[in-house]
Amino acid sequence: MKNVTDSFVSLGHWPSAGSFGVNTDILATNPINLSVVLGVLIFFGKGVCASCSLSDLLDNRKERILNTIRNSEELREGAIERLEKARARLRKVEMEADQFRVNGYSEIEREKLNLINSTYKILEQLENYKNETIYFEQQRAINQVRQRVLQQALQGALGTLNSSLNNELHLRTISANIGLFGVMKEITD
Repeated sequence: MKNVTDSFVSLGHWPSAGSFGVNTDILATNPINLSVVLGVLIFFGKGVCASCSLSDLLDNRKERILNTIRNSEELREGAIERLEKARARLRKVEMEADQFRVNGYSEIEREKLNLINSTYKILEQLENYKNETIYFEQQRAINQVRQRVLQQALQGALGTLNSSLNNELHLRTISANIGLFGVMKEITD
């Protein structure tokens, strides 16, 4: 062992040729870590085929990766399916919203026309009522004037009759009227 150590020490004193050289610093080359790793591999790998266990590990890892990929593909397909359903539902909702909007505008226009028409009918009825009221008031005023004129005419006629009527004229008028009634009675019999 002393010869091996001496040979490493003597190698460290060799002049380096270009970039080639031997590093004799134990902490820098980390031979302790390498020896621990090799020891663990040898200890746990006794009786086990190193290539077999590595192959099993790789196969297990490969199987897990494939399962993960399959699961991811299934999730992706499900997500795509849900996305398509959501898009279809969105298109349907947009179409219904457009239809509601169009129907709403149509309904608003229809209600507006109905309101305008009913307002015109009400205005027409009010105009007719106003005209009827004016006509009624005119007729009432005309009747009142006629009654006054008739009343004044009768008062004037009575005044004239009373002033020009004497007993003789009064008796002649009564006799003439009695004669008229007698003639009318004969005609009706």
